Amino acid sequence: MVVDTSINGKRVSQALDYLGRIRGFPEVIGVDNGSEFIGKMLDNRAWKHGVKLDFSRPGKPVENAFIESFNRGVRNECRNDNWFLSLNHA
Repeated sequence: MVVDTSINGKRVSQALDYLGRIRGFPEVIGVDNGSEFIGKMLDNRAWKHGVKLDFSRPGKPVENAFIESFNRGVRNECRNDNWFLSLNHA
């Protein structure tokens, strides 16, 4: 999990590189249409590693139900119930 005040395409690309080195690159990544996913930085990095980006249709979060459920759990069980003193603490 990447923790920061804002996540851009460069940070997502760095996370993809890191995970690819330690676990191997996936064939496909399901993503929404957030600015961190639709930019050229991630598109180029994914193409370089043979990873297909599978975009959900705008306004259809149910198409990415697994990550939506995961994010809800993180919010409910961690972020909403804790006060982090810094990004490193988070």
